[in-house]
This record gives sequence, C-alpha cells and structure tokens, in this order.
Amino acid sequence: MELLELKAVNRTDSGKGQARTLRREGRLPAVLYGRNTDPVMLSINLSELEDITKGGSAGQALLSISVEGEKKPRTAMIRELQISPLSRDYLHVDFYEVDMKKKINIMVPVTTTGKCIGIEMGGMTQLIRRELEVLCLPDNVPEHIEIDITDLNIGDSVHVEDVQLEGDIEIPHDVDFTILTILSAKMKEEEVEEEELEEGEEGVEEGEEAEAEGEETAEKEE
Repeated sequence: MELLELKAVNRTDSGKGQARTLRREGRLPAVLYGRNTDPVMLSINLSELEDITKGGSAGQALLSISVEGEKKPRTAMIRELQISPLSRDYLHVDFYEVDMKKKINIMVPVTTTGKCIGIEMGGMTQLIRRELEVLCLPDNVPEHIEIDITDLNIGDSVHVEDVQLEGDIEIPHDVDFTILTILSAKMKEEEVEEEELEEGEEGVEEGEEAEAEGEETAEKEE
C-alpha cells in the first residue's frame, strides 16, 4: 500500500477560538496518538487532507506524517474525522500512529458484485453489514471486501466463513456471522411492517413515560 505524505506542525493552544483561527488560515487542528505514543497536538494543511480523502477510503489510507522539527516521519492512519453536519466542513482530525510490524483492527467497506438468481426472480439484497472489522498489518488493509452474489437464490445468505481474503487477513467474527442475505419481496414487506410496529410501540411507551414524568413534575411544583 502506498504511503501518502502529509506535513504537520506542532501547536500549543487548544479550544474553539484557536481552532477557528487555524481554519481561517486554511489549516485544521489535529491530534496524533497511539498505543505507545503520547498525544501530540498538531495542525495540518486542509487542502492536503482533502486530497487524501477525495477517494472516499480515507479510513484505510496509510499516511507518512512529517512533523516540523522531527527527523523521522510518523506512520499513521485516520482514526476519526469530525465534519460539520451543516456546512460539511472538516473540523478536526485524529491520527493513530501504527507499528508496521503489528496487526491492527480496522473497519473495511463491504461491496457486492454480480446479479444473482434471487434478484432475477424478484428478490432483493439485504446487506446486513456494510463494513466488516478485519485484523491485518497496516500495509495490507484491503480497500473493500467484495462478495460475489451471482449464485445466490432467495433465502440464501453469506457468512464470514464464506469470505475468502488474500494474504494474512483475518475477520475476527464468528464463522456463522451473517453479512448479507437475499430476501423475497414478501419477506422484505413483512420486515418493514414489523419494524414500523416496533417503532409504534416504542412511541407509545415513550409517550406514557413522558406523561408519567409530567405528572410527577406537576406534583412536585404544587
């Protein structure tokens, strides 16, 4: 896997005011930490991070972070990227320093390929897990886990034991862990109705609880 280069500088101040100042300057507050690494507050160039995240697989990207004043770059991955829910602007990023010789746990997207028999008969794919946790070396993280559904019929499922991964990559789940299944249209309708019924019951229970709490508050105020 290619190492993507990123430059960073140390920062001593924290807080919303300092973060806003950095963002006005085209930079982003960040922190770097790891299993054997004390947290280090950094700032990075926003445009450089945007270039890295353009591909949509930022969580699997392996970074070589050159911190100003340090002789050796740090190898890290993006652990968390905070984004504004309104503007979609980047707010903060956490980097996790990794040891290239030790395996890490990381979430990898699940994709499907092929058009299965079940879909041609009117069924539909229910992807139960859109991501799977894998255990592997940092430079062996797959971009995605692709599952061929061509031979699946209505009622068939794919479990962890059915997934074949190249290299020294493990999926730390039980072998009968279900990843996806092919549902008939009727099964899907029944599932939706059941979910709506459960949500309705929860709404009634929440309403009763709220009413009881309101009565209790009124009694206290009196």
